[in-house]
Amino acid sequence: MEPVTHFLTGACLGRAGFNRRTALATATMTLAAEAPDLDVFLRFRGPVFGLAHHRGFTHSFLGLLLVSALVVGFMYLVWRLRGQPIKDPQRPPRWGMLFLFAYIAGLSHLLLDFTNNYGIRPFWPFWEKWYSWDIVFIIEPVMYVLLVAGLVLPFLFGLVNEEIGAHERGLKGRGAAIAALAGVLLMYGVRDYEHRRAVAAMNARPYQNADAVRVSAYPVMITPFRWYGVAETRDFFALVPVDSKIPEVDPTDQMVIRYKPEETPVTLAAKRSYLGRVYLDWAVYPITETEALGNGDSRVQFEDLRYWYSARALPWLRRDNSRPLGAGVELNRSLQVKSYLFGNQSFPPEDGDIAAAGK
Repeated sequence: MEPVTHFLTGACLGRAGFNRRTALATATMTLAAEAPDLDVFLRFRGPVFGLAHHRGFTHSFLGLLLVSALVVGFMYLVWRLRGQPIKDPQRPPRWGMLFLFAYIAGLSHLLLDFTNNYGIRPFWPFWEKWYSWDIVFIIEPVMYVLLVAGLVLPFLFGLVNEEIGAHERGLKGRGAAIAALAGVLLMYGVRDYEHRRAVAAMNARPYQNADAVRVSAYPVMITPFRWYGVAETRDFFALVPVDSKIPEVDPTDQMVIRYKPEETPVTLAAKRSYLGRVYLDWAVYPITETEALGNGDSRVQFEDLRYWYSARALPWLRRDNSRPLGAGVELNRSLQVKSYLFGNQSFPPEDGDIAAAGK
């Protein structure tokens, strides 16, 4: 999910009762809920290196230990720099407990990222398999409404539990925060149910008289009843819209067919490149397009059909007519890597490809 949802989730977790156990709980959990995305800084080592390690170590159960320690260390530094203020002597910072709460908030990050179709690798580095639930779009307005309401409504209406002790008076919104998080879980349940119906509907039919080897249904924004389906057969991919309220998929007039390209020495060389290996490890429905350039050079574009819908239905996600989350490799006539392409930007080879390109 995008950062705002993670921050809001961490804040709701803190307000759901963790902030009654120790000072700085809400601030710590808010930061820890987004902290796994610190891996974005790995892109400074190169875009392919960044792609290879995004949602890797920092999005794993083991990596969260380090991420949580960094967040608590940062909170301790800020607390010391501010002169160790304590508004309530009966509720001072408890650093061991804050570490545990930071880890719990980090787990919320993994859960939210698991729900969309990019996926996570929670068992890295012991098991680098990608897992994704495919039920929530990366931007979900319903979650915004629930989480913001859980944080704001108690302050708008002055909801304070008068039965709590004096040192806890003013810790507003526990019930509202819990209700917001429960609403998110309910939304997950509805989307999971409709997702299963969409996948079942896709499995129930052939595609141009060909049986599907596998099918997937991916979410769109807001509605839990509209899905974007991908069916793979032996020779092609079928891209279809799916309405989970209808038990059958009949998209004959809306179906888009993408035939699998023939493997050539050029495509094989591109797939053996550093970018090709990383991209194919992550992609679920990869497809390539090859373009001949001047002087015997070639360009191989990689695209994951999980995001084909995003490119058509949500053009604001595209940049310079590029494929969302697509990439490319340019090869010379000797099939050595010349450069990588992300969008319309070109980057030099990285790691093992440097030697192959003669750099």
